[in-house]
Amino acid sequence: MLVYSTDDGHSVAAALLYFGLALSDYLDGIAARVTGQYSRLGTIIDPFVDRLLVVAGMVACWSYELLPRWAIAILIARELLMLVLARYGLRHGIDLAINWPGRIGIWWVLAAPFWAIADVRVLALIGLYVGLALTLWSTALYIRDGLGQLRMQRSSRA
Repeated sequence: MLVYSTDDGHSVAAALLYFGLALSDYLDGIAARVTGQYSRLGTIIDPFVDRLLVVAGMVACWSYELLPRWAIAILIARELLMLVLARYGLRHGIDLAINWPGRIGIWWVLAAPFWAIADVRVLALIGLYVGLALTLWSTALYIRDGLGQLRMQRSSRA
């Protein structure tokens, strides 16, 4: 809500809070990998939290037109699509590994609202466009891999 207490959407405090949330999510993931403490719940919640952070940052940027709305709309639509596909995959026993374009892309996408709210437009736009390209690429890979698993499941039943 810090960003909404401003007239123009620019706030160092809001940007730092957003950065802190994104960093804590990242460090939590590293801690799980290093200690080997994986759980099914964690693998479900972590991507949801990533998407929630993306959508929250993009909604703030949309409200103040800090980033191009067409690109924000594509990113939010992609995040909603990924939630629907993840739910479908869970119901049908599809288990997709995180791919590298998605792993790298999320940081560019998360950086865009940070830089936009901090009023560093050039870095915000770079983060937005690089992140958009990487996340769309990762989405195509997830869909390809998911369809491949579905085909394998169907052929093994036949």
